[in-house]
Amino acid sequence: MVSIDMDTEDGQREVLRRMLTIRAFDDKVGELFEDGELPGFVHLYIGEEAVGVGAAAALEDEDLIASTHRGHGHCIAKGLDPEGMMAEVHGKQKGYCNGKGGSMHIADVDAGMLGANGIVGAGPPLATGAALSAQMRDSEQVALAFFGDGAVAQGQVHEAINLAATWDLPAVFLVENNKFGEGTPVEKQHNIEHLSETAEAYDIPGFTVDGMDVVAVNEAVREARERAANGEGPTFIEADTYRFRGHFEGDHQPYRDEEDIGEWREGRDPIQNFKNRLLEAGTIDQDEFESMREEARERIDEAVEAAQAADDPAPHEAYEDMFSMHVPDIDRFARSAATDGGRNHGGADDESAARQTQSDGGESR
Repeated sequence: MVSIDMDTEDGQREVLRRMLTIRAFDDKVGELFEDGELPGFVHLYIGEEAVGVGAAAALEDEDLIASTHRGHGHCIAKGLDPEGMMAEVHGKQKGYCNGKGGSMHIADVDAGMLGANGIVGAGPPLATGAALSAQMRDSEQVALAFFGDGAVAQGQVHEAINLAATWDLPAVFLVENNKFGEGTPVEKQHNIEHLSETAEAYDIPGFTVDGMDVVAVNEAVREARERAANGEGPTFIEADTYRFRGHFEGDHQPYRDEEDIGEWREGRDPIQNFKNRLLEAGTIDQDEFESMREEARERIDEAVEAAQAADDPAPHEAYEDMFSMHVPDIDRFARSAATDGGRNHGGADDESAARQTQSDGGESR
């Protein structure tokens, strides 16, 4: 079943609701970061909501996505709970990654969210691997990778697309071209007018769509998903979008001016444009829109309260979920962390471990 059917009025309302939730989430995260309440860096998705929501709405519930360092919007678009996300952003134990990942590493594999990550261009290899797994298992799943315009110059991105194209894997590669790779304008990074032209090198379809139009994104991804599911291989989609905030919170943005940002905010805001479309169609009225926006903000405020009241991870939990196999060294570190916060890194156990390793001829056990 498609996660959101945009051909229905209920589906259109849900799409608007998810975009409003993303905006409310990242507005709040920006405020919290400015107040010094969050650890690490944050990269906000404000302005790009139509790409994540339009794409996720075109996927089946069991499909998989791989995200970027700017992943809050992708998570909410895929249906993750903002409360677990906010706890993760706060570094709390009840977060999706038990507070160990923070803003840039939220993941929920069971929900089909393979993870955000801070490695530029890491999404396509993950999606290609997931698509290969689906093909080998005879699954009907499709894997979609989000990545930015700067990532298109990464070698691993081309390796992933080449493999997916050569083996006709059920994958979709979606570039969020927000005009800047950190602070470098896209035209100074690439020697082509449209990044979708990259698809020609792999003999796969390539399209450029208006990434500020959730309907246009949805239609493109639906077509790409159908092609992938039918065994016809991957599609390369470029979503022409724009981020309203800096590359990261605290970015002074000397590479662009406020007038440019204002023009996009006032004339191209994806939420306002989709709201106006629904108003004109009679799907919603202004009161319903205001109610939806207020509900989204209240939901995020509740998520913040829950996150701030949640427990921090215990020191010894830092060593959990690191390896799939038993590692004696990790056991020692965890025991030390549970007793002294890890200050002795295993204490006397380290000496006995060294003696044991020598008696084993230098091989680890």
